[in-house]
Amino acid sequence: MVTITNDGCAVEVYARLPAMGEPDLIHALAPDGGSILDLGAGVGRIADPLVALGYRVVAVDDSADMLARVQAAECVRSRIEDLRLDETFDVVVLASHLINVDDPARQRGFLDTVAHHVRRDGLALIEWHPPDWFDNLRAGDTTRGTIGELAVAMTVHSLVGDLLSATVEYDAADLSWRQHFRARRLTAAQLREALDCAGLALGETPQGRRNWLIARPA
Repeated sequence: MVTITNDGCAVEVYARLPAMGEPDLIHALAPDGGSILDLGAGVGRIADPLVALGYRVVAVDDSADMLARVQAAECVRSRIEDLRLDETFDVVVLASHLINVDDPARQRGFLDTVAHHVRRDGLALIEWHPPDWFDNLRAGDTTRGTIGELAVAMTVHSLVGDLLSATVEYDAADLSWRQHFRARRLTAAQLREALDCAGLALGETPQGRRNWLIARPA
C-alpha cells in the first residue's frame, strides 16, 4: 500500500530517492558544525546525511508519515509557510523547486519563512527551475531517466504562457506511482522581485549547479 501525503506525494517512493549531491553542496557552503533548516524535508534524504557530516539539522515537513522516516535530524511538523521557530540558522534550504510553485501567495509564504529563519550572516540555498529549462519543453514530450533504483519519466501536458502542466512517473519492480504537478517559469527579474519582497537578495550561483541559487538577507 502506498501512503499519500496531503500534497499528493507517495511516502514509499520518496523513501527510495537518494540524495543527489545536495548534502555535499550544502557542506561546501555551511560553516563546520553549523545549523541547517531543511524546509520540505520529506523522509530526510538531505537532512540525515547532513547530520552525519556534523551539522545540527532541523527537518520540516507537514507529513507525519514522511517525518517518521527521518533517522537522525530533529523533526518539526508544519507547513512551510506557517513555520515560525524562535531561532535562526546558518543555512536554510528550500529544495524540490518549490519556488516555482504556481501560486504566488504560496511562493511568498515559502520565501517569508526562509527569510524569517536565516541568520543575518547566513544564507538560503534554493533549488529552482531556471527559465531555459521551460524553454526546452514541448507539449507531448516525455523525458526519461533513472534516480537510484527508480525509473523516472516526465510527460508534458501543456505549457501555456509561463505555466507548465506535467506528470511525473516513478517505477520500480514492486512499485509504481504517478503525480501531476504544475510549475511556473520565473524570469531573472521576477526571481529578484520575489526575493526582494521577502527581504532577501540574490547571491551567486553555486559552481556547476545552475538549478540552485544562493540568497542572503538584504
